[in-house]
Amino acid sequence: MTETVSSPTGPALLHNPHLNRGSAFTEADRRRLGIEGLLPPVPDTLEVQIARVQHQLEFLDSDLQKYLFLSDLQARNEVLYYAVIMSDPARFMPLVYTPTVGEACQKFDHVFRASRGLYLPITAKGRLHDILGNWPSQEVRFIVVTDGERILGLGDLGVGGMGIPVGKLALYTACAGVPPHMTLPVTLDVGTNNHALLEDPLYLGLRQERVRGEAYDAFIEEFVQAVLARFPKCCIQWEDFANINAVPILTRYRDKICTYNDDIQGTAAIALAGIFGALRITGQKLTDQRVLFLGAGSAATGIAELISQALMLEGLTPDQARAHNWLYDVNGLVTTARTDIADFQRPFAHDAPAVGSFVEAVETIKPTAIIGVSTTPKLFNRQVIEAMCRLNERPIIFPYSNPTSRSECTAEEAYTWSNGQAVFASGSPFPPVAFRDKTFVPGQGNNVYIFPAMGMAVLATEARRVTQQMFIVAARAVAEQVTSEDLDRGLIYPPTTHIFDASLHTAVKIAEYVFDNGLAGAERPADIEAHIRAMTYKPVYAD
Repeated sequence: MTETVSSPTGPALLHNPHLNRGSAFTEADRRRLGIEGLLPPVPDTLEVQIARVQHQLEFLDSDLQKYLFLSDLQARNEVLYYAVIMSDPARFMPLVYTPTVGEACQKFDHVFRASRGLYLPITAKGRLHDILGNWPSQEVRFIVVTDGERILGLGDLGVGGMGIPVGKLALYTACAGVPPHMTLPVTLDVGTNNHALLEDPLYLGLRQERVRGEAYDAFIEEFVQAVLARFPKCCIQWEDFANINAVPILTRYRDKICTYNDDIQGTAAIALAGIFGALRITGQKLTDQRVLFLGAGSAATGIAELISQALMLEGLTPDQARAHNWLYDVNGLVTTARTDIADFQRPFAHDAPAVGSFVEAVETIKPTAIIGVSTTPKLFNRQVIEAMCRLNERPIIFPYSNPTSRSECTAEEAYTWSNGQAVFASGSPFPPVAFRDKTFVPGQGNNVYIFPAMGMAVLATEARRVTQQMFIVAARAVAEQVTSEDLDRGLIYPPTTHIFDASLHTAVKIAEYVFDNGLAGAERPADIEAHIRAMTYKPVYAD
């Protein structure tokens, strides 16, 4: 016999974010549901509610206050929250995710309000399966999980890193229509090495140093197995793990379960999409490119590897393809002569003399593109930009580090120092730049063009794996949507005002690849685009 679970009524209904309509409950619903008198007497439409939220935001002085206001709205009325975000994504994405989420994570313990997501501390090892059972939805298809060690460019923020999974999954829904009840943000608390947090009386996480080694690996393994047992169709997205853990975790699980690391693979795809877009301006081919990375961590090697795989599709051997990518870190160029490099960096260690500075590396390697993933600001200085201009008629300049305070250069610096010749994109948003008689619109190389689309494609196909080729498909799908008018303004990504349609276009291309290559767990529909659009979440009040 099936037990019938009744929906809440009365005051409890107004505290259920999935069912609450706030002032939009009709008079008949108020009487029927026992909430008559608990709201102002005249019902609103959803459109009026959206306008009221937008009006209320105008009274707030800072982006952090707006972030917290929207977080409270998400905890109170989920439909209205997504209706607001989706009404103007270009305006609201920077508020619910980067760059504002960085400050929110830094101040997490001091501004904490409603809890969202699941916290799994290593002190609960052996009980993760039971704790996952406390999550109210059993239809979880996507988990974004962090251990808080490398949050954006801000470092170890412990449990404060929860803002990242929450924000990422909000964009899964807002930018590609993944139903929110199918998403679950998770923070794995294994301690923190941030002593300022450990000494802060308001810190909400475990007060211990980070667990390493076998105990950490065993905790990750238990987590993965618990997820598979509870949510067998779930895709796990790893987010903001330090290099020492991010690369091994992805290596360990990528061929066993449906999983990916957005910092490694999503960042790689958006960088590759940016290069494809830039080539439409420079008129060159991918095989003409030589890329120099400032930073040699998992993001840099992830981008370099995806570029290399795209080059292999052009007919190059693996060694030939990887020779197009060079790394530079705090100790200089990553070369075969160095003894301090990690295994994941070795494919991009080449024979070259030691150099004393990044600008000297530019002069030596003669790259067509420089990509910053160092999280150290201002390293793309005037000398660097001018050197790139001497070597290239249209140099590709991508300072991708987040948040804005960590960007390797600003859009204004890149356009000014290059006399308007730079093909520019950044990780954080910059305003338009007027230079001489032209206004440039800087592109934002934001993973938001990739991971929501990947999520929707995985949902629609029930993909068993997420492969590297799927990210190359995604990169091409993003780049092909940039119009000639966009390119004339210097924009190499689709405008964020059209992010929903752009994401669905990319999702369709990925889904086609999944079905074509036998990676799907679902039956192929006659019309993939119609199938995907029918699955998308729409922020409207159900009848």
